[in-house]
Amino acid sequence: MTLFKAAPTVLCMAFLGAAFLPSAKADDFNKKTTITFNEPIEIPGVHLQGWGVLPAGTYVFKLLNSDSDRHIVQIFSKDESTVYATILAIPNYRLRATDKTVVTFNEGLSGRPEAIRTWFYPGANWGEEFVYPKARAVELAAATKQPVPTAAADVSVEAAKPEEPAVVEQLKQAPVMAAQPTGEVVELTQVFQTAPPATLAAEPAPAQVALTELPATASSLPLFALCGLMALAGGLMLRSKVVRVR
Repeated sequence: MTLFKAAPTVLCMAFLGAAFLPSAKADDFNKKTTITFNEPIEIPGVHLQGWGVLPAGTYVFKLLNSDSDRHIVQIFSKDESTVYATILAIPNYRLRATDKTVVTFNEGLSGRPEAIRTWFYPGANWGEEFVYPKARAVELAAATKQPVPTAAADVSVEAAKPEEPAVVEQLKQAPVMAAQPTGEVVELTQVFQTAPPATLAAEPAPAQVALTELPATASSLPLFALCGLMALAGGLMLRSKVVRVR
């Protein structure tokens, strides 16, 4: 009977627990982020005609839900009614995540708008490092003294609709390399880390404790004799005490 009386209370607690469980947000899936730039920003990828440089203003960044292993970012207008660019990116790993959006730029370009380099979503260790056309990647690498990811194949840089499936498919197929500051183009994995580092050291092996054993030739007879004597002495002492109490 007690079980049946407790059942309503248990069910009520279960429903309350379910109501307060955290739910996944769509923003966490597509990394939707609203970013305001105070100055013009150069962007790579396939952009709307005449929009290779974003004017100062507010934009929405989203990670495209791609059915491939490619990282593809789209930049929208503030109201998300217009897609300004569809950009190929590679994964960029940072050891410490922050609770704020982080955007970095290719520094060292005098007299030109800063070229966007990476974008990190709040709380995420993985971010996006943008891939530039080959000629521009070589220029940026030489100016910044850092390697820049580049599309090895020729990819259109302008389109009437950067969100078209044909544009996305082109970015999925484009091989990605790395432009070195020397102008050399090498395999991406030679200079970029696309997987998290092994930060945890291997656990040390358990300490080996040496056990001291008696030689196999040793006899246990002396030990048994000692135990017998101790038992006999204990018995006599107990009897003595019992006698005295009487």
